[in-house]
Amino acid sequence: MGVETRRSKSTKRDKLSVSVSGRTNGHSDSGISNMELRRKVATPQDSGQVTANLMARESFSLDENVPKTPMANNHGFRELPIQDQRNFMLLVLLYFLQGVPMGLASGSVPFLLKEHLSFGEIGVFSLASYPYSLKLLWSPIVDAVWSTRVGRRKSWILPIQLLSGFGMLYLGSMIEGLMTTIGKPGGPSIWHFTGWWFFLVFMCATQDIAVDGWALTLLTPGNVSYASTAQTVGLTAGQFLSYTVFLAFNSGDFANRYFRSTPSEEGLLSLGGYLTFWGWAYIAITIGLAALKKEERTRNEDGIWDVYKIMWDVLKLRNIQTIIIVHLISKIGFQANDAVTNLKLLEKGFGKENMALTVLIDFPFEIGIGYYAGKWSQEYKPMRLWRWGFVGRLVAAIVAQFTVSVFPANGVQPWYLLLVIAEHVFSTFTQTVMFVAVSAFHARVADPAIGGTYMTLLATVSNLGGTFPKIFVLRLVDAFTQATCHPSTQKLDPSTLRGPLVTHEFSCAVQAEKERCEHGGGTCEILHDGFYIANVLCVIAGVLTFAFYISKKVMLLQGLPLRDWRLAGSR
Repeated sequence: MGVETRRSKSTKRDKLSVSVSGRTNGHSDSGISNMELRRKVATPQDSGQVTANLMARESFSLDENVPKTPMANNHGFRELPIQDQRNFMLLVLLYFLQGVPMGLASGSVPFLLKEHLSFGEIGVFSLASYPYSLKLLWSPIVDAVWSTRVGRRKSWILPIQLLSGFGMLYLGSMIEGLMTTIGKPGGPSIWHFTGWWFFLVFMCATQDIAVDGWALTLLTPGNVSYASTAQTVGLTAGQFLSYTVFLAFNSGDFANRYFRSTPSEEGLLSLGGYLTFWGWAYIAITIGLAALKKEERTRNEDGIWDVYKIMWDVLKLRNIQTIIIVHLISKIGFQANDAVTNLKLLEKGFGKENMALTVLIDFPFEIGIGYYAGKWSQEYKPMRLWRWGFVGRLVAAIVAQFTVSVFPANGVQPWYLLLVIAEHVFSTFTQTVMFVAVSAFHARVADPAIGGTYMTLLATVSNLGGTFPKIFVLRLVDAFTQATCHPSTQKLDPSTLRGPLVTHEFSCAVQAEKERCEHGGGTCEILHDGFYIANVLCVIAGVLTFAFYISKKVMLLQGLPLRDWRLAGSR
């Protein structure tokens, strides 16, 4: 009886740990606006983990002959059982659905907002991405509360996807009006607009928790490692569609260059139409999932408070407290580059279609660099490699500032497009090296007994280090920018203007005043660009924190024995 109790608790802990593992990471310039979403390779499962997954199923019983201990399989996708192949494709579809609104919220929408909002207001919108980084806080609830009639995972996936679908339909019906009136008198506030996207991202994050857990029973025990592949393929494809593809087809210049004989300012695809299409797609797929896919029943387990207690115990470890500080301050040096460079290029006239092309070319480099960075993390100590990436990323921030400063006065030229692409690839290289190295370090020090919870806690803190400074840095750009609107020296016909005639000078540092200036026939002259000041301050902060704290601390943490990272009860 004692053995069975211990086995049950261990199995429960493993399941909860895996279900809260968001496996999130990532970066900005190559795609998703500094939101850490790129998936890491799952840690290979040993036979004990595979056996625990099998024993957690309702169909497992000791009343019959004890089955042979299942082993993790290493064969290819075509050699999987047909049922596993179908379930793999289902997982890809479910993860793909997450990527659609995430690609918009973290990639395309901030670019579209730049035409209407200041950098500080876009910083407020960045709060919409927070649920994906903080889902660890409510993941134990998703794992523990469910209906036995509907199914443990479908109890959450079905209503969450329906709410997401109806939310996208409603938002799609009014998004065009919101985008043009946001922040203006009588229009919605940026907080109201952000709230809608916060809701959609919260739905995606909650669905991700449920899908992660369902993967444990959808795939046979020896093939559970394919869940990480499904997550990588599905989420990346959804984000790519909503960021790179949508941004290109939303651009009027792209449509005029490749598809139209008669030029137009409108793109081939509007944000409202795109949201409406995927709203109906969400609803249709959810109805099909409810009707056609049955979920294997699982036993109810009361482990919600156990996971929260584990998190608290991990947080009390001194080494964890040190690495949390490192994570929270280590990305300050790159924040202006990650959050502002692309927006500043668009402001100068780089064009959405050129940005989409840059990201498209950057994407295969990101994949290849990730592969080699993984090999390097095996050859070198992970945090030493991470330090090299840190220094390179500071250099990338300086290169980005130079790239923005030499924007051609006569528009984008081929040489400049190549320069931007090269800058993006270099930034991708440094960010990927840092991510892969720190992921390898997390995997090394995580307590195997609570690996999922431990790893996700570290990933959550790392994500916060890249998201929480953004709103402050974007506000600094506005604060440091000095610009003056000069009235036109020529006599203008007020009937040809889009706003009241500008008759006197005023500050046009923020987007609303800049629009008032231009619509009234004035010229907005930038005296001091806040981006350059903010970027220099960030780089200086990065250099100082690295020299006096981060560099020494990470190498100290690298040299600690593994027992110093374990909870007392698991040593």
